[in-house]
Order: sequence, then structure tokens, then C-alpha cells
Amino acid sequence: MQIPIEITFREVEKTVELEELIRRKAQKLDRICSYISSCRVAVEKVQKHQRSGQPYKVRIDMKIPPGHELVISRDPSKGNLHLDVAAEIRWAFDVAARKLRELMEKQRGDIKYHEYQNVQGVIEHIMTGDGIGFIRTNDGREIFFHRNSVLHTPFESLRIGMGVRFTEEMGEKGPQATSVQVVNIPESY
Repeated sequence: MQIPIEITFREVEKTVELEELIRRKAQKLDRICSYISSCRVAVEKVQKHQRSGQPYKVRIDMKIPPGHELVISRDPSKGNLHLDVAAEIRWAFDVAARKLRELMEKQRGDIKYHEYQNVQGVIEHIMTGDGIGFIRTNDGREIFFHRNSVLHTPFESLRIGMGVRFTEEMGEKGPQATSVQVVNIPESY
């Protein structure tokens, strides 16, 4: 991490073991994202005479450029009273790792999509020589597209039946597709 981890204990005995556990878990977060700009961990005992719920609360506050903040904390009344502070620390860092992975996927654009959710239509006609084609949308309309609108796939490799997603705009002669991306290739290809 670019900035050292800040650890605060409130009404909890600060031990070498707890501090090492937090530092080990923070190093795992650093492997997920090497540019975390700050990480604050607060470990506290909520109430001395609490009868139900979790007696410990762990809060992790991380800042990730550009302008993201992840805060992990659990309502102390939503837990098992018999969990020790180390278990609560492990829970908080597990949640932090999951949230950090989700943020990294989002930042990289690696968000997973299911093909059936992505396909907005299929290529119905292609005129390779003219550099144009038509998409049959899921709702049965036919939409024009130009070779310059196709992303990440050479126009010449497009085939009838390929599933695509696109952005629809109104053109001079009606609706047309821009930002056309192939998202489903039939198994026969």
C-alpha cells in the first residue's frame, strides 16, 4: 500500500497477534489492488455489558483512486455473541476483499455478463462489399449498421446469426446501430 495501514483499538486490548492478523489481511488486499491510497482499521468493543449481538465491531475504511471509498462494517446487533475479535477481523477482511475485487473488475471493465442478457439482436443481412448490414432486434425490428460502427471484430468476419449488442440512434433514414459488439457466436462457426 502506498500509505501505511492505520490501526485503532478502542476498549479492546491491543495485542501483537491481533495487529499481525490485521497486517497479514491488509497485505492480501494489497495483492488485489496495489494502489490503495489509505486503509484505516478500527477494532472496538461495543458495550461492556451487552447481552445479545456481537460484542466487537471492526470497521475498515479504504480509499482507492480515482475517488473510491470502501467502508466495511457490520451492525453489532447482527452477529453471534460468542465470536471472538479475531473472527470478526477475518470476517471484515473477507468482505473487504470481495468488495475490492468487484471494484477492480468494474474499473477494468471485466464485469461478467450472461450472453442471454447481452444479446439485443442477431445479424440478419451483411453486404460486405458495401460495408453495411442489418440487425434483427429481439423485439423484431430491423436496424441498419455500418462497418465503422463495429467494435473489436473485423467487419469481414461477421456472419449471419451472430448475436450482438449495440447502441441505437436515429439516422437520416431511420434507426441505426452504433457501437455494435459481437457477444454470441453460434456454435456452427
